[in-house]
Amino acid sequence: MGTEEFSFPCPLCRGGASFFKSIDSRQYLRCRRCGSVFMDSESHLSLSREKERYVEHNNDPSDRGYRRFVAEIVKRIKENFSPRDKGLDFGSGPGSPITAMLKESGYRVVEYDPFFREYPELLEKRYDYIACCEVIEHFREPGKEFKLLKDLLKEKGMLLCKTELFLAETDFVKWYYKNDPSHVFFYTSRSFELIRDMFNFSRVEIEGRLIEFRGHCNQ
Repeated sequence: MGTEEFSFPCPLCRGGASFFKSIDSRQYLRCRRCGSVFMDSESHLSLSREKERYVEHNNDPSDRGYRRFVAEIVKRIKENFSPRDKGLDFGSGPGSPITAMLKESGYRVVEYDPFFREYPELLEKRYDYIACCEVIEHFREPGKEFKLLKDLLKEKGMLLCKTELFLAETDFVKWYYKNDPSHVFFYTSRSFELIRDMFNFSRVEIEGRLIEFRGHCNQ
């Protein structure tokens, strides 16, 4: 399959995407606008199998390694917000150390997850900060998901995401991050710049795997 034989709109920015790689019967495309790589929808897991994958993960919020992994998100929240502020742990899974660690410090944070904590009423409120750790790579329709996240955020709020970026030097075939079949969308720095502009965030900062979006741009 050549690039001239396959074209599909990017589910993030709607730019034109072409065939990129075929790995273990899964087809991947790459957007010519934002550079993101994403799995063709025909290769997606069923929702039931996707949930089984999440159950297989380490979901013990008291696990020390798991807590170290999310520590930078918790630290950033504590540096910028007080226990009086309202927080949302989006895509929290069956057990979230982010929520556990924040609640141990008296913070008000609630969990939402479409598989394990599907409470639609939480999506009708607005939050000072939203944590989204190792979640956005699972977004099948990231354009819709980021619009939702922005709508859930207060005007001067913060959205903190953690994922592994697809870099210019990344060897996709050997890249461990694509081996999880529930990982369907891989972002570049350009992806996050476009998200900033598309959804009117005031700024985005990328520090390794940590991506921070801030508030509303009034211009």
